[in-house]
Amino acid sequence: MGRIVLTGILLIGLAGCLQSAPKPPTTGILSSQSLPAAMQGVHAKKLFGEQDRGSEHAPAAYGSYARGCLAGGVALPETGPTWQAMRLSRNRNWGHPQTIDFVQDLSRAAAQQPGWNGLYVGDISQPRGGPMTSGHASHQLGLDADIWLNRADRLNLSRAEREGLSAISMQRANGAYTNDKWSRSHHEIVKAAAKDPRTARIFIFAGAKAQMCRDETGDRAWLNKVRPWWGHHYHFHVRLNCPDNTSGCVPQEPPPPGDGCAEAEEWVRNILNPPPPDPKAPPPKPKRELTMQDLPQQCVAVLQAN
Repeated sequence: MGRIVLTGILLIGLAGCLQSAPKPPTTGILSSQSLPAAMQGVHAKKLFGEQDRGSEHAPAAYGSYARGCLAGGVALPETGPTWQAMRLSRNRNWGHPQTIDFVQDLSRAAAQQPGWNGLYVGDISQPRGGPMTSGHASHQLGLDADIWLNRADRLNLSRAEREGLSAISMQRANGAYTNDKWSRSHHEIVKAAAKDPRTARIFIFAGAKAQMCRDETGDRAWLNKVRPWWGHHYHFHVRLNCPDNTSGCVPQEPPPPGDGCAEAEEWVRNILNPPPPDPKAPPPKPKRELTMQDLPQQCVAVLQAN
């Protein structure tokens, strides 16, 4: 039955009958016999990395943030009234329409901060989502977006400047604290992103979360969505919820109850005084490259569509 469903999906995509997205798969795994020959034994990141535009489907996210794909992706315009997309050579300014709308809305909020004209936007997704050729394990559904922490005071950067401009780190003491470049404007922009009902989580370095916990004197509910994570001191990472009335998109688990500030302080303590390694801890498993058999069935049709 799985082969019949997949064949029907492919015929719909290839025939150009694009009024609706493919139906959700009955299982999350494809058999090797179901795959087109050109996709067998090939890393999924290569197949998705070769796509230069979105598929002609109704917008849909299939799978999970780290094992999925994007149908009907649209590009964030390279420059807008309150944003600029960075690192254009990567062609990662594509996303679900919900994400593109969110980024534009957040950029308008950022433009209200003193000295900010908007946002510099980093990676969102490849044109059809899927595993990226480098740099991210997630960003596969077009529902993740990296927002640079640089103050976006110029929105007339050339393509060359957008390739060469460096993102600015906001951390000190290996991420336990913010440095003198962190400002109340950063706090308010992250807050605006977290208070948006479309947002599932925000990832930022532990020192920033701890600082926002110390500085927030009003409603603290939004802090629940802001979670500490390694490496996010040049940008913060917004993850949006699966769009309403969709099937086939695996939602992000909600964060634990509370504002998460005690957890952030624990991160800080562990950065400053790292606990000794657990001698009984199993060695990390080697990372395996994803293939099409790791992704939902619809991702074959997303790749093969016009």
